[in-house]
Amino acid sequence: MTNRTAISLLIYGMVQGVLFGTGILAVVYIPALKTHAALSIPVVIAASVAAAIPLSWKIAPMMRARHQRRMARRREPAGA
Repeated sequence: MTNRTAISLLIYGMVQGVLFGTGILAVVYIPALKTHAALSIPVVIAASVAAAIPLSWKIAPMMRARHQRRMARRREPAGA
């Protein structure tokens, strides 16, 4: 398993949770969606599960780069 895949799997749940929460808030606060909540909520669930996959795949390299920059700063000598 590559580092990118491992990081993506670790952050998938967090990304999916944020997307789901945002979608549920939209269903609760938008009257048109609230009246059709029996349909809107399953759509939000499916959309958040599906959208979290590419988003976590895109976020993973940014997190890895941030870690690599931090490690490079620690390795630099103090006078450089």
